[in-house]
Amino acid sequence: MLPEQTAIGREVGVQLAGHDGKSGFRLLGSGLEALSLRAGLAENAQHTLDLQYFTLHEDITTHLLLYRVLRAANRGVRVRLLIDDFYAGGKDFDLSTFSTHPNIEARVFNPFLQRGTLGLFRLLEFVSDYKRLNRRMHNKLWIADNAVAIVGGRNLGDQYFDAHSEINFTDLDILAAGPVVRELSRSFDEYWNSEWAVPVRAFVFNPPGPEDLVRFERILETRLRDFRDSVYAQALREVRLGPQFLSGQLTLTPAYATVLYDKPEKTPIGDGDEPSRRIFSPRLRSMIEAAENEVILISPYFIPSEQGIGILGALARRGVRVRILTNSLASTDAPMVHAGYTGVRDRLLAAGVEIYEMRPNDPPKARRSWKSDASSGASLHAKLVMVDRRQVLIGSMNLDPRSRLHNTEVALLLESAQIGADLASVFEEAVRPERSFRLMLTGTAPEKKTILWITEEDSREIRYEREPAGFWRRFFSRVLSSLTPEELL
Repeated sequence: MLPEQTAIGREVGVQLAGHDGKSGFRLLGSGLEALSLRAGLAENAQHTLDLQYFTLHEDITTHLLLYRVLRAANRGVRVRLLIDDFYAGGKDFDLSTFSTHPNIEARVFNPFLQRGTLGLFRLLEFVSDYKRLNRRMHNKLWIADNAVAIVGGRNLGDQYFDAHSEINFTDLDILAAGPVVRELSRSFDEYWNSEWAVPVRAFVFNPPGPEDLVRFERILETRLRDFRDSVYAQALREVRLGPQFLSGQLTLTPAYATVLYDKPEKTPIGDGDEPSRRIFSPRLRSMIEAAENEVILISPYFIPSEQGIGILGALARRGVRVRILTNSLASTDAPMVHAGYTGVRDRLLAAGVEIYEMRPNDPPKARRSWKSDASSGASLHAKLVMVDRRQVLIGSMNLDPRSRLHNTEVALLLESAQIGADLASVFEEAVRPERSFRLMLTGTAPEKKTILWITEEDSREIRYEREPAGFWRRFFSRVLSSLTPEELL
């Protein structure tokens, strides 16, 4: 069955009629929207579902999605699930049980020999085979019928869909439909067929049988039955993005776009640059250096290279407004990475770059929109590069050494004034004084300049002269900044 012959594909064709060569897009800033659309695409797929993720949690939203995927397989949909193996330890039997279905296969990327959770033996293997096991598949794709795909920063787990009771990520996905999805499907196929993708059943000594799949499905049904009356589930039912898409009520923005993705065999590169394995750095550099008015960068983990610091500083000196949003020490879920960032932010500020750090406010029970409540999540997780509010790069890559050198990534590069305007509005909301800290250098002599963190509390401006975080966070950040090599960040 061709993509355009499916119900999803036919709706895409209707929406993109008259927009030859363009694909259709819709931003998914709300966790509820992002979950609803994934579930809806699984529920309405007729031919294929291809899922590629860095992490897959064992929680209620993941079980909701897996149940929808299982129902799709029962209808005859072919399902392929590709998960990076770093956090897949201990899940072999469950994933293998899932693969017991004749229409489902699960594979793990770059597997450890030691199975189980991240225990001592797995840690020892990581140390002894560091060069191989340090490179991970960070890609995130949800593709239905090769006609529609969701690309962005979200893994599969409660905290990515605003469903966690304590910790939620502020994140960003984009729905893509039309010609560009064929490129995304090719990227998935390249990973799926690579030597790095190993069927999970190869690691299970006593393979599960059909009765285990029946038991697994009943467990999912029981959990979801208990979930249906929750406040979150009620809010989710009101969103209904899947039915809206199939009925033509979900408007897509047409735009030209291309796909950027690392090869599955990507390896760290030393002095000898190999362009075939460095996909993002050259494109990002040319895109950013061509900016005329403004560059906006959003990354939860932000550690630019020396070359990157020079490029951003040069842009600011020639009058381009360079604005960065990243995590504060108080909001980050990776203090080690933040330690690397603290060593470069004063240089960027001195060069005229604007830096904002997200504040960690109390997470909501069921947040509807990032734009309306930008920093409610405990931690920023969105990834975005935007130039002159027209050129937009959205995907899985962080702006740090790990994404540049070790992880594989996937992203969409598109050009759209409408999407640019929408994202600029999101950014402006996120950096409002009551939602983020604005960093500013103070002092006269260069060697005596210090950083101020400026924010608003109860409509009053507040200035912090030291990093706004607890004592122990500040202490460990200082220790880590002096001890951690860049290749681990």
